[in-house]
Amino acid sequence: MDELFEDPQGNTPEFSVSDLTGAVKRLIEGEFGHVRVRGEVGRVMVARTGHMYFDLKDDRSVIACVSWKGQVAKFRHQPEEGMEVIVTGRMTTFGPQSKYQLNVESVEPAGAGALMAMLEARKKKLEAEGLFAVERKRPLPFLPEVIGVVTSPSGAVIRDILHRLRDRFPRKVLIWPVAVQGQNCAPEVVRAIEGFNALTPGGALPRPDLIIVARGGGSIEDLWGFNEEIVARAAAASEIPLISAVGHETDTTLIDYVSDYRAPTPTGAAERAVPVRVELIGALDSLGGRLVRAETQSLSQRGQRLRDLARALPRRDNLLDGPRQRFDQWADRLPAALTGGVQRRRVALSEIAGTLRPGLLRGRLQAARGRLDDWAARLDPGLTQGVTRRREALAARAARLRVEPIRADVARKRQDLGRGAERLQSGWELRLAQMKERLDAVERLRQTLGYEATLVRGYAVVRDGTGLVLTRRAAASQAAALEIEFSDGRLEVGGAGGGPSGAGAAAKPTSRAGRKPGDPPPDQGSLF
Repeated sequence: MDELFEDPQGNTPEFSVSDLTGAVKRLIEGEFGHVRVRGEVGRVMVARTGHMYFDLKDDRSVIACVSWKGQVAKFRHQPEEGMEVIVTGRMTTFGPQSKYQLNVESVEPAGAGALMAMLEARKKKLEAEGLFAVERKRPLPFLPEVIGVVTSPSGAVIRDILHRLRDRFPRKVLIWPVAVQGQNCAPEVVRAIEGFNALTPGGALPRPDLIIVARGGGSIEDLWGFNEEIVARAAAASEIPLISAVGHETDTTLIDYVSDYRAPTPTGAAERAVPVRVELIGALDSLGGRLVRAETQSLSQRGQRLRDLARALPRRDNLLDGPRQRFDQWADRLPAALTGGVQRRRVALSEIAGTLRPGLLRGRLQAARGRLDDWAARLDPGLTQGVTRRREALAARAARLRVEPIRADVARKRQDLGRGAERLQSGWELRLAQMKERLDAVERLRQTLGYEATLVRGYAVVRDGTGLVLTRRAAASQAAALEIEFSDGRLEVGGAGGGPSGAGAAAKPTSRAGRKPGDPPPDQGSLF
């Protein structure tokens, strides 16, 4: 009976939790070592360490996914919520939470439809922020001095741009090499745009007046770097006008919507960047010719109008005939008018003189004298009193004044004046000493640079009888007399030999200062 109640699993081995977890881990990783899974991205979370955690789901199940920091950096496309992708990785387990998860090594959109859906979502987001608005686009410069080109330095695009610029209007070009596809494309393009904007205008490396972002055609995957949100925002934030020339005419990327101008091809971007130099010269010549013709025609028309107006004006003699006649009439009437006026005034004066009476005048004069005496009598006491009052006020004011402060002020000003005179004297003496030192230095320099210092080293100056310096042997042989200047004096040489080496040459040393005014002239000898 006891055997009936024994544990039928008594021989089953027991596992610890870690052993069981390790066994499950080995089983799952061994069975699903490398898998590709297709699904829709759920929530996405990037930790501060750089690791990415997200969910991959379909209509019935969800699997947790993890990508380490080094794996995330290699992703060509970053997973976004709602995006249908195909991930590649390996199954693994996480023992502390008793869960299995997929370690994702690469992420690819599940076909062009997913890429286009993600592109449309980004486009709507940026458009809602106003980055596509026409009013925020800046006008391109008519003739930029420096053009910055962001493209691959090894492709045909840069050669096409440089060739087109050289044909139309040569300009300075700064090339910022970048990768135009792959995972490094977007960050390098962003750094290029920001780097051009960070240059200082007028610096050692000139700041471009225009930026061209160019790339040749390709598939949507090849051009995807220019659809990244960071590239679009960098192009929108650029203070320098920007032309996008990515792909062919049918290719459209996000940078085309935010750029200030979209060129269909890189060659079209170069054509839009600069005008044709020959056409500008022709247009300038045409405008110059039109200006000359317009000025000539205007002068001709104005001259003809002036001549027409001149014919309509009366002649000068006709204009002056009337005034001349009136002047003659008034000139004839003037003497008679003057005589008549004088006679009328003489008669009026006689009439006024007849009405005057000497007695009446004397009475008026005496009355005026009386009034004047009365005013003088009243004026003298008033003046005396006013002068007295003013003298008293002046004396009182003088009494209120204190003489001691004035004397102290005078003493202080005398002391200030003495100190100023001393400073002026010392400053003047210092100035004289400085000027004397400078003069001595200039004199020493003059002596050093003068030819007298050269004579001390063994040289001599040869002059003829007139004092002219001789520098050639032929001139010395023809001179009637020679004067040789040494460092310690001069020596006059002359004689019948016709030169310094003649048989009759006579030598007489003289001082450097020459002969005195009373000394007789030296004997120059006979030329024959």
